[in-house]
Amino acid sequence: MSIKLENVGIAVRDLEAAIAFFTDLGLTVLGRDTISGPWADTAVGLDGNHANIAMLQTPDGSGRIELFEYLHPDAIETEPTQPHEIGMHRVAFSVDDIDEALEIAARHGCHPLRGVATYEDVYKLTYVRGPSGILVMLAQDLTKS
Repeated sequence: MSIKLENVGIAVRDLEAAIAFFTDLGLTVLGRDTISGPWADTAVGLDGNHANIAMLQTPDGSGRIELFEYLHPDAIETEPTQPHEIGMHRVAFSVDDIDEALEIAARHGCHPLRGVATYEDVYKLTYVRGPSGILVMLAQDLTKS
């Protein structure tokens, strides 16, 4: 059996704000749709499932995220995930210029949790709290500079 990662799905409070954040970082929108019906109920496991969705892709074509804004059932607000909690943790992106990426994130009100760290002169990296509380890791490979 072969397997490949198709995408990471993220439920968001405001689809437009999340799309703006990720497209400003460089992802492109592949498509948008509204999903509902028996097939969606079965696939997702929620009765009356109805959501607006957007599929985004990294510029190199290797990574995709699917954003969901639930219309029904109502989205459940939770506390933002902390880095040490069990479960879905973060989405990580390699960037050419972490300072530029952080300037873009700041325009969306998203800032590092603590600061920017350097790992063994190989990577500069940080976690930012993105739209809807999503943890986003940004990492710059210093060996490619």
